[in-house]
Amino acid sequence: MLNCPRWSSAARVKSGILIDRQRDTCKECQYLYTVSHKSDTSTSAQRRLAVTLYLEGLGFRSIGRILGFSHVAIYQWIHALGKEVAQIKRPSAQIVELDELHSSVGHKKTIAGAGLLLIDLGNASSMLSLTPEGS
Repeated sequence: MLNCPRWSSAARVKSGILIDRQRDTCKECQYLYTVSHKSDTSTSAQRRLAVTLYLEGLGFRSIGRILGFSHVAIYQWIHALGKEVAQIKRPSAQIVELDELHSSVGHKKTIAGAGLLLIDLGNASSMLSLTPEGS
């Protein structure tokens, strides 16, 4: 039996049945609550599995069919996790401008040993890395 969610009191009285589930009223605070938990509530393990399946390339509807939840619920779980990740995300690279060095290397007669590597970071910035001569 479930105690009152507000007061954790065991003093209760039956208050009927709602959609095949027993309802009780707390005698101390008069709060109306359901005795049995809903069967469609998710656990943290199910949410982690949903995110893992999403990262593996499955769609919201297929994840919902596998786990037994609606595709809207799956979308909301993943969307909420994305918001949490965006809040803790911080930039990991600093933008450095090396325009003069690039033009100097480009005008030399021999450019052996000097490589130019541009890495796209996805946010309209790039990083320049030069390899030392002879490596």
